[in-house]
Amino acid sequence: MSRTPVTLHPGPPRLTQRPPAWIGPALGAGLVLLFIAIRVLAPEAIGDALSNSVRDFFTLSISVVIESLPFVFLGILLSIGVQVWLPEGFLLRRLPRHPVVRRVTISLLGVLLPVCECGNVPLARGLILRGLTVGEAMTFLLAAPILNPVTIITTYQAFGWEDGILVSRILGGFVIANLVGWIYSRHPDPMRLLTPGFQASCAHAGHEAPATRMRRGVDMFRTETSAMLPALFVGSAVAGLIQVAISRDLLITLGQNPVLSVFALMALAFVIAICSNVDAFFILAFGSTFMPGAIVAFLVFGPMIDVKMLALMRTTFTARTLLQLTLLVGLAAAALGLAVNALA
Repeated sequence: MSRTPVTLHPGPPRLTQRPPAWIGPALGAGLVLLFIAIRVLAPEAIGDALSNSVRDFFTLSISVVIESLPFVFLGILLSIGVQVWLPEGFLLRRLPRHPVVRRVTISLLGVLLPVCECGNVPLARGLILRGLTVGEAMTFLLAAPILNPVTIITTYQAFGWEDGILVSRILGGFVIANLVGWIYSRHPDPMRLLTPGFQASCAHAGHEAPATRMRRGVDMFRTETSAMLPALFVGSAVAGLIQVAISRDLLITLGQNPVLSVFALMALAFVIAICSNVDAFFILAFGSTFMPGAIVAFLVFGPMIDVKMLALMRTTFTARTLLQLTLLVGLAAAALGLAVNALA
């Protein structure tokens, strides 16, 4: 099977009027300061005017932002390093030519890049601009959060070899990422999977005006933060809202059902939006309540798809693509969890 290249439609790219690049970072910083000010000043300045639910919403939203923000910046910096400082074609020339072996190799790049899922989105954008196909970028996006060394070590520290949770997470994440990458590699028009704005970025990727590497790096950092930070804050706010609205007691009552427990923890993973580098310690508290397959489904589905991740990926992929991706990954993660429960 030949590799489907990412090709652009003939004709001028569809450009959209973009706001000034400083708006995204300024908006993000303003929201963070607002959240922190409300949380710190509310007990004295507002008193009982804010309910416990509202306070919980701000606390949860801020925690997601604080947890994710360093990895978003790290991913942006790695993306700039790939695009600006690596020689042209350095990475692509070293990847295998066979499409299946190539995707397998790309899915293992996370071993070298200990970045959680939120930092992988800007990095994947940079890899597409450097020449990876959409299917290959999908493979990287889904595999890297699970197959990075920090995630593997923390999962081992939390569960050891108990119930095959660690092995199921590693192998399940690897297989699902490559399955989804293979499916999208067969798409007849991969560029239709991308937003018009990112298509325009791809169209201009090889035609930048001459500039120093430092200037190009600064411009890319400004552009990526303008795209990523608003998405991160919106996704974090949605995650906080859903966590306040959904009762965890309801999820726990489903824990011992071999089928419902899988879907309950997948729903929790979707709304909790916790970093893959620490999610094993979070779910360890549910280890005595939920079956092993449900925990595996949580540890596989969450790093690939959650509300924060979808908000970040929306900067690159169309809503229809993300809906299809969510269904594909959800079905695969559920099948994995049910299989582990059946064998337990």
